[in-house]
Amino acid sequence: MRVTPLLAVLICAALANPQSMPPPGHETLHYNVEWRLITAGKAVVDWGPAPRSDWQVKFHLESVGLVSKLFKVEDDYSAILSQSLCTQGVEMTTHEGNRRRETRIQFEGAAHRSSYVERDLVRNSVMLSKEIEIPSCVHDVIGGLFYVRTLRLEPGQSAQVAVSDGKKSVLANVEAQQREDVRTPAGTFKTVQYEIMLFNGVLFQRSAHLHVWVTDDARRIPVQIRVRMPVTIGTITLQLEKRE
Repeated sequence: MRVTPLLAVLICAALANPQSMPPPGHETLHYNVEWRLITAGKAVVDWGPAPRSDWQVKFHLESVGLVSKLFKVEDDYSAILSQSLCTQGVEMTTHEGNRRRETRIQFEGAAHRSSYVERDLVRNSVMLSKEIEIPSCVHDVIGGLFYVRTLRLEPGQSAQVAVSDGKKSVLANVEAQQREDVRTPAGTFKTVQYEIMLFNGVLFQRSAHLHVWVTDDARRIPVQIRVRMPVTIGTITLQLEKRE
C-alpha cells in the first residue's frame, strides 16, 4: 500500500465555499496518524502569510515506529494560495521506501488551465506531464483544509467546491452529517462531522469514505480526519495532538 497519497487525500478533507476567507495569523496543527490500531506516523500542517503571496500552507508527513522500519515515508507539501484561497501553485516531494518523487503544479485561473509535472528523482526522468482545464478558482487538496473554518453547514446540509490534484478537476460534495463528541490526545471536543465525496470515482478511483470532525465553535479546528477503506487496506485516522 502506498500510504502517503492516502494521507495527503485525508488532509484535503475540509472543503467549503470558495468565497470563504482564511483565518488570520499563523497556526500549526500536529496530528498523530493511526493505521490498524498502531501509531504509523506524525503529520504537521503549518499555515500562515506567504512572503510573495497571500497565504501558504505546508504539510509534513513522516512514518514512525514499526511502519517506518517496514516502509520509510518522509514527505513535504507546500501550496501558495491567493487571498480568497484559490490555489496558485503546489510543490511536493515524496520519499517512500526506495521511491523519490518531485511534483510541481501551476494553477492559472485566468487562463483556466493547470500544468502538472511529476519527476522521478532517482532516475532523473519525467514520470508524467499534462495540462487540464480548470475553473477560474480551484483549490488544492491540502489548502482546502482551511475552508472548514467558515463552513457553517448544519447536519443535513451540503455544498460543492472545485478541487483539483493537478491531474483532474472536479466539483466535490461536502455534507454535514451529525454533531458528535470526539476525544483526541489534545482533549475532548464538541464537533460537527462532515463527509467529503472525493473517492469512489470522483477525484480518486479508490473505494473509500472520507470524514472530518471540526469543532462546533468559533475556532473551527479539524480535530479528527479519517478514511475508511476496504478491509484489505484498513482505516487511517489523524487525531489532533496539539495546536500552536
